[in-house]
Amino acid sequence: MINEIKGDAQERMQKTVDALTQAFAKIRTGRAHPSILDAVMVSYYGSDTPLRQVANVVAEDARTLALTVFDKSMIQAVEKAIMTSDLGLNPATAGTTIRVPMPPLTEETRKGYIRQARAEAEQGRVAVRNIRRDALSHLKDLVKDKEISEDEERRAQDEIQKLTDRFVAEVDKLLEKKEADLLAV
Repeated sequence: MINEIKGDAQERMQKTVDALTQAFAKIRTGRAHPSILDAVMVSYYGSDTPLRQVANVVAEDARTLALTVFDKSMIQAVEKAIMTSDLGLNPATAGTTIRVPMPPLTEETRKGYIRQARAEAEQGRVAVRNIRRDALSHLKDLVKDKEISEDEERRAQDEIQKLTDRFVAEVDKLLEKKEADLLAV
């Protein structure tokens, strides 16, 4: 019973860290990375479709993304979707290829992205702590129902706290890495 609670908490904490990693991938640095366009949705025959499903996205060089649209009639829609996204990118079409140059980051935009990254990291920390709170309440319920002893509860609480500390440290490490990435010129 205790192991199930700990396993569930660990799995949920890992999912939180994974979600944070995806959120950090959407915060652009000065380098071109295909995951920057993951959130872009294209109107594909009346329904919103992720850009990755209508085009192949590759990093052509450090500052340019190249898109090859599968359906040639969709080139204008893809270009419009990138322009209307809140990423601040201006695509340029060259025949069947769309090139998206990454504008260099100014000091002000870097600070804004760092603020955004810190906010995402704080949300991750809060989520990990909420998972800890849920696990501890499950343990208290088990003690109340006399399924485990108070000593077992204390040991399990310590183990859950160690799990929490480990995942919060992982969140901090991811944030530190992202900040270094954003500050690198």
